[in-house]
Amino acid sequence: MSDMLGHREDVDRVLIDEKVIEKRLDTMAEEIDREFPAGPILAIVLLKGAFVFAADLLRRIPRPLEIECLNVASYHGGTESSGSVKFLDHVLPDVKGRHVLLLDDILDTGRTLKAVADRLMLDGCAAVHTGVLLAKDKVRAEDVQADYVGFEIGDEFVVGYGLDYQGLYRNLPFVGVLKP
Repeated sequence: MSDMLGHREDVDRVLIDEKVIEKRLDTMAEEIDREFPAGPILAIVLLKGAFVFAADLLRRIPRPLEIECLNVASYHGGTESSGSVKFLDHVLPDVKGRHVLLLDDILDTGRTLKAVADRLMLDGCAAVHTGVLLAKDKVRAEDVQADYVGFEIGDEFVVGYGLDYQGLYRNLPFVGVLKP
């Protein structure tokens, strides 16, 4: 594995820097707190990609919340969605009658967000409210939009701030595009 300097040298360009992300998360947290139904929030974080985004966002929401994590996979190590969503956890959180804040790193094809939201509704969830750090500006395989979006980006493969390529680059404090 490369050192941090080498790690950054793999990045062609920074798309969204750390300060810009922090300011947007402040705004997103205010929107969620204002618009979400009263009471504690049940946040379900999709692993592994959303954990950095979710940790920073959820610390900014000034009300009681529960955090659950769900391990799903759709990229399987490549740079494009495989087209299938695998639930890697065998037991899902109890969501009966609850309003859930479902957090993912990126809205790309829409398959992951739709598959998880559909499953939560099947399990008796009252409503699923979705939030993503990034939403690609593209036609999606599924007709799905996120309720809360950090940033709209072009249709390119990005890393950093939780997003990876073959398990690396999640720890970069910005969102960037890798060199070819």
